[in-house]
Amino acid sequence: MSDNLASEVKIFSVAQDPIYIGTGGYTIGRVDNTIVRDPTTKIPKIPGSSLAGTWRYYVALALQEKIKDKKPKLETLKNRQDRESFEEKLSKIEWKDGDTDLKKWHKFNGNKISSYKCAGQDELPNTNFEDFFKTGENEKYSGHCGHCIVCKGFGFSKRNLSWQGMLFFSDLKILFFPIYTRLGVRWITSPKIYYDACGKSLNKKPQDGEVIAHQSNEGYLNLGWLNFKVKKNTNNINIQQEEELTNYLSEENIVVVSDNIVSQLINANLEVRTSVSINPLTGAAKEGALFTYEAIPRGTIFYGSIRIFDKSAFENFKNGIGELPDLEDLKCSLEDSKHFYETLGIGGLTTRGFGRMKILSQISNNCEVIENNEQH
Repeated sequence: MSDNLASEVKIFSVAQDPIYIGTGGYTIGRVDNTIVRDPTTKIPKIPGSSLAGTWRYYVALALQEKIKDKKPKLETLKNRQDRESFEEKLSKIEWKDGDTDLKKWHKFNGNKISSYKCAGQDELPNTNFEDFFKTGENEKYSGHCGHCIVCKGFGFSKRNLSWQGMLFFSDLKILFFPIYTRLGVRWITSPKIYYDACGKSLNKKPQDGEVIAHQSNEGYLNLGWLNFKVKKNTNNINIQQEEELTNYLSEENIVVVSDNIVSQLINANLEVRTSVSINPLTGAAKEGALFTYEAIPRGTIFYGSIRIFDKSAFENFKNGIGELPDLEDLKCSLEDSKHFYETLGIGGLTTRGFGRMKILSQISNNCEVIENNEQH
């Protein structure tokens, strides 16, 4: 979906490891450490705040990886006329060693003073970069710069200026959930979940106690420890229109269950692990330190969206915030940084085999460096 001011990008992703987004603290129940769930359906999810926080960090990593050796020296700015704004001065100094190998989003003017510190919590919310620059101590600045594509895309807050940002992340919700059956792994979904994710209604919906599946004969199929009557799939789900999914999932392996039972099936088949704290002196387990935790299993497929609000059309914004990145710059920054989810992951316990996720969707196909040093 897109219009003159906003663009929405549909996102599909797959868990390559179990994913743990904890609620914090301990609970009395099946496990000690529970994961975040939708409050109405009780189905686990990845909160939009987790997605936005990690992606902000990954955009900062991808940016610094490309420009860390090309940032210009800022001493020349002090010799420019005082009536110019800081960003106007910044736009008139050149990148070190040229910029022919940089993409358009890399060359956003504010990126010349960006750093890894533009991700994460602002360590200096009451101080602006310009304050340090005027005293010649800009190398010691460790807060959000407020000028780069990371700060303007994801937002920042300073003593005299707060900026909401231009990127809005939805929760990642479960679309297809893997469950063991006697025929192998099958991925379950429900009519409502499929409609919310793909905007299509199923022609045939299962009744309570039955499922719709690709089987040569109608019979029974176990989903975990529950047995269901099978109705043969005559229509139904067509993932060919969602090209990102076809490499990871076959329509023959999708089972449609009732909206009334899908939450119970998902929660009954989460991955549950048990760990124990180790005494560093003895190397043995600490007494009373056994704990359990749950996670969304690998192979789970999620759906969500990213909305990009183009605020550059509002001139009054520019007076306080300065130059803004365009929609394509923001899309390319997300596209070129999404691969970090496959190595650094999302959520907790990432050093214990959790968290890796692959973003299946192509956010932009217009992010190449071209010879004439312009990008369209």
